[in-house]
Amino acid sequence: QVQLVESGGGLVQAGGSLRLSCAASGSIFSIDLMGWYRQSPGKQRDLVAVIHSGGSTNYADSVKGRFTISSDTAKNTVYLQMNSLKPEDTAVYYCYADGVLITSRARLYGNWGQGTQVTVSS
Repeated sequence: QVQLVESGGGLVQAGGSLRLSCAASGSIFSIDLMGWYRQSPGKQRDLVAVIHSGGSTNYADSVKGRFTISSDTAKNTVYLQMNSLKPEDTAVYYCYADGVLITSRARLYGNWGQGTQVTVSS
């Protein structure tokens, strides 16, 4: 099995920065994709940014130019640097990992972390 553990959330004023981290643990050979989604109360969970094993990235339009996703494949860790934060960025941020190849040669899909709260005050 795979566990995803997020850290780095918190309370910040508008215009500030936060850095989220997510470490995947388990008997992992490789991960095809890691990323971040977010969910506000009463809203659906939306993609924020993802990074593929080859290094390509995708961002939601609302965060382009402000957020940067990166990864350390040796550590099975993904990061999200969030700058110029806005109150509308307030949400629970969830780490996501897909196509996780584990030692039993099984490939696991749709793995989620427990979420970390990000609150941006105006």
